[in-house]
Amino acid sequence: MLLIRKFFSLIRWQNLVIILLTQYSARVFLVGKGTSVWASILDKQQFLISLSTILVAASGYIINDYFDVKIDQVNKPHEVVIGRFIKRRHAMFMHQLLNVSAAVISFTLGWKVFVVNILAMTLLWFYASIFKKQPFIGNFMVAGLTGASLVVMAVYYTENDLLINIYAVFAFGITMIREIIKDIEDIRGDKKYGSSTLPILLGIRKTKVLLFVFMSLFIVVVAFMGVALKNNKLSLAFLLLGVPFIYLAFRLYFADRKQHFAQLSLWSKVIMILGILSMVFV
Repeated sequence: MLLIRKFFSLIRWQNLVIILLTQYSARVFLVGKGTSVWASILDKQQFLISLSTILVAASGYIINDYFDVKIDQVNKPHEVVIGRFIKRRHAMFMHQLLNVSAAVISFTLGWKVFVVNILAMTLLWFYASIFKKQPFIGNFMVAGLTGASLVVMAVYYTENDLLINIYAVFAFGITMIREIIKDIEDIRGDKKYGSSTLPILLGIRKTKVLLFVFMSLFIVVVAFMGVALKNNKLSLAFLLLGVPFIYLAFRLYFADRKQHFAQLSLWSKVIMILGILSMVFV
């Protein structure tokens, strides 16, 4: 039972649930608007899309921790699984098994879904092995892969694909912000093992300034997309999401401890979930 719990901890089951909630919310409230809710939920193709996406994400978390064992022993030693509870070679085997399973499932859904998931697998490998330690590009890749969990929906279901892609941009922006905040939180371990993340390269103060600039651009882009689509409900939903977003910026301004940035990372995830729930109203 301990090994099972540690495995689910390794693949970040809470994040996988968020991915599942995101995709099924898009299927029910965006793609399937006006049709039976149960018909959308029980859609076989949607089940396969979500299953393949979750398998890709889970394999990504495994390979990320595989390459990050030493850094994690400094930043979060109580959360290290690989090397303590699961052997490194077993972790690599699970990573490959999940990827192959996802590829086979994706192939049955068509070449477009297959290409998206193969690209995601490849990027996850290069992110974990090379780009995670680089400034900005690693953050950009993770944010892009998060958005891809919705892009794959727009690729398969062409109904309301523009609206789905707007939420993909929203997911990209929030994840980008969260990843940079996490880099500030993990600066001690990253610096010890030679990473060159933004906080290490620029310092925490300048990184916070960069975050404020990015957050401002993010608000402008999301607002513009809502207006361009001429969807008043979407515009209102994003306007209401501005309240927790402003609170995030306020807390970020005064944050100066590891604990503060951990709380901000969690708050970013809350904003993501609230954004997903807004699909119900648009």
